[in-house]
Amino acid sequence: MKNRLFITTMGFILIVSGLNAQMPIKKDRLDEVGRKNSMIPHLQKKGNSKQLIVNEKPFLILGGELHNSSSSNANYMRPIWEQLKKKNLNTVVAPVYWELIEPTEGEFDFSLVDSVIVGIRKQNLKLVILWFGTWKNGYSTYVPSWVKHDSDKYPYAKDKNGKNLQILSAFGEETMKADARAFKALMKHIKEFDQKEQTVIMAQIENEVGLFYSPRDYTGEKLYQSEVPVGVINYLKNNKLQPELEKVWKANGSKTKGNWEEVFGKSDTTTTDWKNLSFLTEELFSAYHYARFMSAVAEAGKSEYPIPMYVNAWIKQPKLGYPGKYPSGGPVPHTLDFWRLAAPAIDMIVPDIYISGANEVIETYRREGNPVFIPEIGHNSSSTFEAMYAFGSQEIIGFSPFGIDDMTPEEDPFTPAYKALSKVKDVILKYQSTDKMVGILLDKNKPIQNFNLGDYSIQANIGKTIIDFNLVFAGFPSKDPKPEVAGGILINIGKDEFILIGKYFNIELKAKTPNPAMPFLDIEVMEEGYFENDIWKVTRRLNGDESFTSMGGDAGFGFKKDPSMAAVAFPATEEFKVIRFKVFRYK
Repeated sequence: MKNRLFITTMGFILIVSGLNAQMPIKKDRLDEVGRKNSMIPHLQKKGNSKQLIVNEKPFLILGGELHNSSSSNANYMRPIWEQLKKKNLNTVVAPVYWELIEPTEGEFDFSLVDSVIVGIRKQNLKLVILWFGTWKNGYSTYVPSWVKHDSDKYPYAKDKNGKNLQILSAFGEETMKADARAFKALMKHIKEFDQKEQTVIMAQIENEVGLFYSPRDYTGEKLYQSEVPVGVINYLKNNKLQPELEKVWKANGSKTKGNWEEVFGKSDTTTTDWKNLSFLTEELFSAYHYARFMSAVAEAGKSEYPIPMYVNAWIKQPKLGYPGKYPSGGPVPHTLDFWRLAAPAIDMIVPDIYISGANEVIETYRREGNPVFIPEIGHNSSSTFEAMYAFGSQEIIGFSPFGIDDMTPEEDPFTPAYKALSKVKDVILKYQSTDKMVGILLDKNKPIQNFNLGDYSIQANIGKTIIDFNLVFAGFPSKDPKPEVAGGILINIGKDEFILIGKYFNIELKAKTPNPAMPFLDIEVMEEGYFENDIWKVTRRLNGDESFTSMGGDAGFGFKKDPSMAAVAFPATEEFKVIRFKVFRYK
C-alpha cells in the first residue's frame, strides 16, 4: 500500500497520496487563519522578532514546567497550584497525556484537562500544554494501550538490520491519523472550555522527538532511495539557506535532482568530535519526515483552535554528539531549515537546555522568523541569571525551568527572580527589539561585560558592590568574595535615565562623547520601585548609606578616582532588585 500523509485543515481532510508527493499546506494560509482569530492567543511581529499576545496585550511568560507525571491526577495537583502562585510565575507548563484522554479508541475524557485548567485559572495563571502524543523524549510511551497492542496498524521504526526500535515510525499513516484526530479533539474541547478566559495560551506538539540508536528509520528506505521531493529542491533553490545546509548542498554540487545521498552527499560517519555534523544526510531525511508528521498534528489542532504551537529539541551536546545518541530528526539548530520547510503549521522551534552556556544555545535558535521560548531548562540559581540575560538581549517570549513543583517557594531561586521580573515585565516587552535594552551575564570566566547603551559606554563588573560599606569604616578593604555568577538587565528609558534589574554586579558609565564643558558624571536620582500600567512607582528613595559607591564620592578611600565616570551598585542584599537611576553632568 502506498504511504500517504494525512493532513487535517479547516474542518476537512486532505489526503496527499505518497509522502513524497507534495509539500504541506502553505504558511500564508495558516497565517490567514491566525489573523481571523486575533482575539485568541497569537504571535505578533515586533521589530525582527515576535511577541506573544494574550487577551489582546503582549505577554511575557514567567513560567515553570511540572514534572512529567504531576498533572496526571487532579487530587495530587490540588495543593500544588497555590504554591506555584507563590513563586511569582505567571504561567505553568503542563503535560496532557494521549493515553489518559483517549483510553478507548474514539472515546475522549477531558475531565483531567479541565481540572488542570480550572486549578490554574483559580490562581490567575496561564497554561502552556504539552501534548504527550506519539512521542515523548523520542519514545512512544504515552500512546494509548490500543495503539501499543497493534503494531501492525501502528508500526515501529526499524534500524538498518530490520530490528524494531521502541519508537513508533514517523511513516505510520494510521499513527499520524490517530494522533491528529486526538489532538484535534483536544483543541476543540479547549476552545469550548477556555476561549473566553484564555487560560491556555500555547501548545507544544509531542516532546523531544527523534530516533535513538539509528540516524534514520529504515521503514522509509524506499523514500530515502527515491527522488528528493520537489518541494525540498525548490526550497533549496529559492531561499537563503542556513549556513550548515548551504555548505553541505554546495559541497555536493548544488544538485537539483536525485535521491537523498545524490543531492546531499554520503554522510560523514565520524563520531569522535561531537561538533562534527555526522550522518547529516540521514538526519535531514529524518527531520523532514518527523516535521511533516508533526505539522499534520498541529494543523489538525489549529483547524479547531489556532493558538501558537511549537516543537522542542533534545539538543546536540558533548557525549551526545551524533544522531542516534541524541534523537535523530529532532529540531536541532542545523536542521531548522528542514523543519520550517516541512512543518508550516509550527510557529516556533525551540531548545530544551540542560548544559552550561544556555545563552549560546538560545542564540543558535534565533533565526529570522523563529521567536524563541525556553520550555525547559535546569532548575537552579544559575538559570535565573541566564533568564535575565535572555529577556534583556535575546528577545525570548518566555522562560520555564523544569520541575517547578519540586521546591517550596522559599527554596526556589526563581521566586525572587520572578518577583523582580514581574515588576518590569511590561517595560521589557516595550523595549524588546530596540537598541534600548541589554542583558548582563557575568561569571568567574567572564567577570566584565562592556557595551554601549544610550549616550554611554558601560562596563558591568561582577561583585555585589564596588566596595563593602560595612567594612570601610572598620578600616578594612572589602573581603567579600565575588559570586560565581551574576546578571540582570539594563534598560535606557529616557535621556540619561535607566532601569537596572538584577544582583551581584555593578556598572560604570562614561560618556560616549565627552563634553569638555561638562566633563564629570554622577548619579542624580536613585530609587527602588516597580512599574504599574507603564508608570514608575517608587517604594524607596535611595541615598546616603544605601547609595554609597553610587552617588557622590568615595569618602576618601580611593576606589572612585575618575570623576568622569558614574557608578551604580545595588544596595547590599541577596535579593534581586529593580532600580531606577538618572545620570547628570557637571563641571
